[in-house]
Amino acid sequence: MDAGNITWLLVASALVMFMTPGLAFFYGGLVRTKNVLSIMMHCFTILAVVSITWILWGYSLAFGSSTAGLIGSLEHLGLNGVVGAEAQTFMIFQMMFAIITPALIVGAIADRFKFSSLIAFVIIWSTFVYSPIAHWVWAEGGWLFNMGALDFAGGTVVHISSGFSALVAAIVIGKRSGKITGEPHNVPYVLLGTAILWFGWFGFNAGSALAANDQAVSAFLVTNTAAAAGALMMMFLSYRSTGKPSVVMFAVGAVAGLVAITPASGFVGPMAAILIGAGVGLISHFTIQFKNSKGWDDALDVWAVHGMGGLWGALATGLFASAAIGGTDGVFMGGSISVLTTQIIAIVATIAYAGILTFVILKILDQTLGLRIKSADEENIDKVLHGEAAYT
Repeated sequence: MDAGNITWLLVASALVMFMTPGLAFFYGGLVRTKNVLSIMMHCFTILAVVSITWILWGYSLAFGSSTAGLIGSLEHLGLNGVVGAEAQTFMIFQMMFAIITPALIVGAIADRFKFSSLIAFVIIWSTFVYSPIAHWVWAEGGWLFNMGALDFAGGTVVHISSGFSALVAAIVIGKRSGKITGEPHNVPYVLLGTAILWFGWFGFNAGSALAANDQAVSAFLVTNTAAAAGALMMMFLSYRSTGKPSVVMFAVGAVAGLVAITPASGFVGPMAAILIGAGVGLISHFTIQFKNSKGWDDALDVWAVHGMGGLWGALATGLFASAAIGGTDGVFMGGSISVLTTQIIAIVATIAYAGILTFVILKILDQTLGLRIKSADEENIDKVLHGEAAYT
């Protein structure tokens, strides 16, 4: 890796790191006033915690020498043997993905999760869920890597794993107390967070080319295209439902489009990106309605946006991928049905593993540390947990 590529990957790493504060503002604007600091602190704390655990053992478990295709060895504990600019830059870039993935989950459990339990959950989940799945898909020797699963920047590793874990967490911990209107308390925060996420996603996807090359440029283009298509689709659907183009739905649609293009970004062209972005707008819209009909209190619709968005993106990769851009031709590009079959296997494996492990982790924590704050404390979460308030 030459100096130019190292520079690009460091810039991309900084962009991906910036996405976690962006997520904090996005979530902070969507929650109720009493929970602004709590949800934002969750995101920033995860940034700090995973920055340490990734160095100590997370990177080794994800990218160490493969053990039966399931998990990395312990050869890189404490970054042992990770020397030189190329190896360290790759490690840094991957660390930023490991940080934002568990941060996505907290949107589903807003208003009710204990801070101490959150820290424990993030450490355990990152170790036993994120690192193994990252190894399966991205590490040489990983079993899904060997099968040829296509996931350019994290549709399965990041979004399906966090999105379906979020749904499990929301169901296990139960509904929020008090009246739930679903109204965001600060729409400008939502837009600010969306802008930061959209900006950072260029590093997320284009950086995953691991070089300043044609594939990075293509990934940059389709990332913006899918975000635009998703935003416009969800804005249109909100207008169709209410007669008014919702600002929040525009923002949510943009994020959904970014999610869906993530696994495909290094493999598809701009026309496919429009279909992927518009498609996820429809999917997320109707998934939110389905979730509401079931009474599941995924507070900020993490499952609908990230879980189902990642699922659609992974499937679409198997349909629209073009070998001329990268990867293998998808079914609609003249490729074998086995490409789509492999994508389905990766999706099912990720959902099953992340869902089951998340359930087990939460049940253990519930019996030890407890998951929920006291019911009375839910009325003033920021003051109770942090002794501070967002607004005075």
